[in-house]
Amino acid sequence: MIVDLFAGPGGWTTGLRMLGLAEVGLEWDRHAVATRVAAGHKMTIRCDVAAYPTAPFAGRATALIASPPCQPYSAAGTGAGIQDQDHVAQAIEDLAAGRDTRDQLRAACNDERSLLAAEPMRYIHDLRPQTVLLEQVPAVLALWRQYATILRGWGYSAWCDLVDAADYGLPQNRRRAVLAASRILDVAPPAPTHSRHHDLFTPSWVTMADALDIPDTWTLKYRRDSPKWVAQHGPRPDRPATRPAPTITGEAHRWKWLTPDGDLHPLEVWQAGVLQGFPADYPWAGPRTRQMLQAGNAVPPLLAAHVAAAGLGIDIAKHLADRATAIPAA
Repeated sequence: MIVDLFAGPGGWTTGLRMLGLAEVGLEWDRHAVATRVAAGHKMTIRCDVAAYPTAPFAGRATALIASPPCQPYSAAGTGAGIQDQDHVAQAIEDLAAGRDTRDQLRAACNDERSLLAAEPMRYIHDLRPQTVLLEQVPAVLALWRQYATILRGWGYSAWCDLVDAADYGLPQNRRRAVLAASRILDVAPPAPTHSRHHDLFTPSWVTMADALDIPDTWTLKYRRDSPKWVAQHGPRPDRPATRPAPTITGEAHRWKWLTPDGDLHPLEVWQAGVLQGFPADYPWAGPRTRQMLQAGNAVPPLLAAHVAAAGLGIDIAKHLADRATAIPAA
C-alpha cells in the first residue's frame, strides 16, 4: 500500500499510474476530492491529515508520500512558514522521538499550516514504510534535510535536493525541494531527461508552444503584481511561448496570453493543467478559481513519476517507452 498525504487533485496519483502503481490518497479539500474521484482516483479518504490516525495503515503501508500545503512557505503565499521553521523543526524532532507536541507548537506558529510540514514524520515514525517521498517549495529544503538525517539514523538511504521540473520533460520551470528515501535500496537522484540546451544525447526543455499547440509568437503575461510582491521580488517578467512556463501557482487565473496584435486571452484551466503535466481532459472540479488553485498547487505528475521511480527502484524509461508505444484498444 502506498499512502499519499495531502493528495490534492491527483498529481502523485497520476504520476504513479505512469509506473503502473496505485495509492490511497488523504485529502481535506472537497473540490480536490471531487476532482480525484472524477479522474478515477477512487482510493481517496477525505480527512484532516493532521487528525487522521496512523493505525489503519500499520503493517500495510510500504511507501509514504507527502506534499504538505505550500502556502506558508511559498513566495506567492504568506511566507509565515519561514518564520515558523524553528517550531516546525522542533515538531519533527519530537515526532521522530514519539513525542506529540504539535498542539503547543502549532499555537506558537504565525501560520498554523506551517506545522503540516512536520506531519509526515508522525506517519513515518508509526509506520516505518520502506519508501518515503516528499515534495515542497524550495524554502522547505532545510526541513527535508532534517528528515533525511533522521531517516539515515534509522537505516534508510536518503537523498534530497532542489530539482527543476523542466529537466524532466515538463513545459514549466518549477523548482521544488524533494526527498527520496528507502530502507531496501540505495537511492540516487532521478536522472534528468531534458536540459536548457539541446545536445546530442539530451533534448532541450519542452516549450509552452509545443505543449499547448499555440503560436510561438504568443507571450504569457501576469495580469498585475501587488506592490508588496514587486518590493520583494520585482515585477514578474513576461514569458514567450518559445520557453517553458514560469511556475504555475494557485494564482494561475491571473495569467493572460498576449498576442502580437495586442489581444489578451485568459490562461485556461486545461492549459494550466497541461503545463503541470496533466492530460488536457483532466476533470477539474469546482469553480474556476478553485480549479486553478488545484492545478497550481498540484505536484506535476511527470516529476512525481521520476521521483517515485528513484525511491522505488523502478526503471522509468522503460515504463514511459511502453506507454508511448502502446496501441490503444479499438
